[in-house]
Amino acid sequence: MSIPLSILDLAPIAPGQTARESFEGSVALAQAAERAGYRRVWYAEHHNMASIASSATSVLIGYVAAHTSSIRLGSGGVMLPNHSPLTIAEQFGTLETLFPRRIDLGLGRAPGSDQKTMRALRRDPMSAESFPQDVIELQGFLSGQSRIPGVQAVPRARGIVPLYILGSSLFGAQLAAKLGLPYAFASHFAPDALHEAVAAYRGGFRPSEQLAEPHVIAGVNVVASDDHDDAVEQAATTRRARVRGMISRGPATPDYSDAQIDEFLTTPNGRQLASMMTYSAVGTPSEVRDYLEDFARHSQADELIIAHISPELPGRLRSVELTAEAMAEVSV
Repeated sequence: MSIPLSILDLAPIAPGQTARESFEGSVALAQAAERAGYRRVWYAEHHNMASIASSATSVLIGYVAAHTSSIRLGSGGVMLPNHSPLTIAEQFGTLETLFPRRIDLGLGRAPGSDQKTMRALRRDPMSAESFPQDVIELQGFLSGQSRIPGVQAVPRARGIVPLYILGSSLFGAQLAAKLGLPYAFASHFAPDALHEAVAAYRGGFRPSEQLAEPHVIAGVNVVASDDHDDAVEQAATTRRARVRGMISRGPATPDYSDAQIDEFLTTPNGRQLASMMTYSAVGTPSEVRDYLEDFARHSQADELIIAHISPELPGRLRSVELTAEAMAEVSV
């Protein structure tokens, strides 16, 4: 491909679907990505969200890894302040031992949840402040150079578990640059600071044992279809579903119709929510290819991580295939 493509999978639970069906869908998506030549599939840690099944991220990675053979799998990401560095080192050391040279560890500092859920996770509200130190502590456990005397992560894989810093602000960009780690920007839902963060990362990057030169991964939404109008309708359906979820306030929330959601999207608040999906490639394979090529250039991305956002699994699988085929056509 002209630029490496990867996938972000939230293991979505569609209305009327079970979590197990969602996991089977994640397996099918990863298998399709493996066949199509994608570099990796990542799963995001979210909690207390009825439509997302990827809360136990390391468990899901292991399940999908057992049903694939070569594609890299990892977290996009583990929200490190929710966990002790030792626990994550043990989990990912186990995964790398079981599936050598296939495991990535992307790290974020957001809670991946609301305030009540954060308390249920036993998270200290100030834990995000220690994120840089926790990343360094985790590095020590994974490399066998523990910074806590007398404490080692067991099992520790013989292979390397590469770390990635995830973010949507300058904080993550500056930390990734300082530590010499790859940086993944969440532009698929938080587009505003993309260019500033990438510039800060590239400008401040210091080579490390893991990485000699900066490596930027940028997130982008994609709906690729054989028919342009079908792709547009799929994207509209997903947009409505996301907005409906964002404005819902429990059981008392009205059952908003599509027409009401579309009307809300014309308001300032609605446009603000819709802007979260600013970076979206929607259309036929050639239209998606042109968009992704342009997005990669202006974002200065070395790799794109794609959220295939078709509302149903068959649409996502088709989008995976069409996007890979379209990008392969411009490979030199």
